[in-house]
Amino acid sequence: MFVEAAARLGIEPIFTLVGDHLNEVLAAAARRGIRILDMRHESGVTHAADAWARIHRKPALSLVTGGPGHTNSLTGVATANLACSPLIAVSGSRPSTLAGRQAFQDIDQVAMVRPVVKWAAEVPDTAQIPSYLERAYAEADSGRKGAVHLTIPVDLLAAPVVAPVVLPPVVFPPPPPAPPDIHRAIALLRAAHRPILIAGSGIWWSHAEEALRRFIELTQIPLYTITMGRGTVSDDHPLVFGYADPALNYAVHTAFREADLFLIVGKRIDYRLAMGGPRLFPPDARFIQIDIHPQELGLNRPLDAAICADARLALTALADAAGPKPWPGTPWLERLRALRRDWEATLAHAASDAALPMHPAALCRELSQALPPDVLYSWDGGDFVHWGRALLPARTPGGWLRLGPLGAIGSSLPNALALQMAHPGRPVAVITGDGALGFYLAEMDTAVRHKLPIVVIVGNDAGWGLERELQSFASGGATVACELQPTPYDAIMRGFGGGGETVERLDEVRPAVQRAFASGVPYCLNVKIRGVRSPFTEWQIAGKKK
Repeated sequence: MFVEAAARLGIEPIFTLVGDHLNEVLAAAARRGIRILDMRHESGVTHAADAWARIHRKPALSLVTGGPGHTNSLTGVATANLACSPLIAVSGSRPSTLAGRQAFQDIDQVAMVRPVVKWAAEVPDTAQIPSYLERAYAEADSGRKGAVHLTIPVDLLAAPVVAPVVLPPVVFPPPPPAPPDIHRAIALLRAAHRPILIAGSGIWWSHAEEALRRFIELTQIPLYTITMGRGTVSDDHPLVFGYADPALNYAVHTAFREADLFLIVGKRIDYRLAMGGPRLFPPDARFIQIDIHPQELGLNRPLDAAICADARLALTALADAAGPKPWPGTPWLERLRALRRDWEATLAHAASDAALPMHPAALCRELSQALPPDVLYSWDGGDFVHWGRALLPARTPGGWLRLGPLGAIGSSLPNALALQMAHPGRPVAVITGDGALGFYLAEMDTAVRHKLPIVVIVGNDAGWGLERELQSFASGGATVACELQPTPYDAIMRGFGGGGETVERLDEVRPAVQRAFASGVPYCLNVKIRGVRSPFTEWQIAGKKK
């Protein structure tokens, strides 16, 4: 019944790690021909399912065993929920008849997960398995999407039942904008001299890519993107000015302070935007925010107009209200282009460093020329990775997969497995540091077993680079617990049955990348780099100085 209910909802594949509580349901899924991605760690399972949900913009299913399998999964569940990703996280458990009786692996799984999900429940009897899965799907996919959880005791998955309880699907249509709010926003936009549009993940979730493009081309408002908004309109577009993140795009430091109005669509005014505060935004700038979640509107920054609506419907309504003729361009666009050129020149200067070990910026410049033009990125965290995020452009909708607000480093590898499954035949690059790669190293085995030819590019500076730089700044040079072995991670990938090589010089980068993508197997490029403070880390340090 669980498998049939999942099939009716269009949920496939199942991300899992086998355990005693799951044997019946996995056997039923295999008999039905549902694809199963079995992995090596339950947190990796939930990360990969979260990534699948983000890529497809609909609920995905993780299935783990109870007890430690459940506790291991929680980091991925919390990551999905903060990223507004509709993950349905299902855990098995001890038999329902043994609750509270000191049974093996008996913990209160629902109470444990409830603080990090939208909704959680334990299924009370076998007949209600389909209705609970239907409810979980609706909860995950409605309004602001997010993670949900079901605990299903092992005896319920094995019990016979005559009459299952099946409820009709619940459909929650996206909310349209209120016309007075649209008219208020258009009036503010027409009065602005130096407007900026910041687009976040709400663009992706609402399928608003074309609506966003149409709106900026009609109004000539410059666009900065962030989170899953990256690539929804390509960085190559003349009205797109790159990352909205001040830690990775220093052009916004001046641009945002000179702006007189911000239109923020599908993006929280959160830590990544300096909480809307004076470190990034002028106090007298006007703000318009569009968000599907009413509680988000005005959080951290007073608004001059608030639109509670689906991003696609709101942008379509704004474009319709803006009139049929394109608005005239302004000198403001040229000012922003000049600021962007200055920042790009700063990055290019760092990338011109040809000394060994390689400067991360120099490596990323080589990657920009060597990576396939249609490459899909799975980004990790850490100092090396932030150089890549600053230097490499986002060109593909859904092709710039990040960690999310929880910052669970290491998840780029399981995320990439879902990205490759979703796009067979497309090149997928994991950009990670050596510290982050260690979290889910065994998922290299998963990539090989399931023939997912991801290319893992690891910047190896034998340490926790970002923390090393922050500690060094704070202590005048001393660090604690920041050093690692200069491990040949390519040898580990080869040990699992994939391919790999170590890269030490800039002239080796391009041919190595070409060999990696041509190999047709999971491949690891172990690139020896030196630790250099990234723009992200410099931004962090600048904040500490203040």
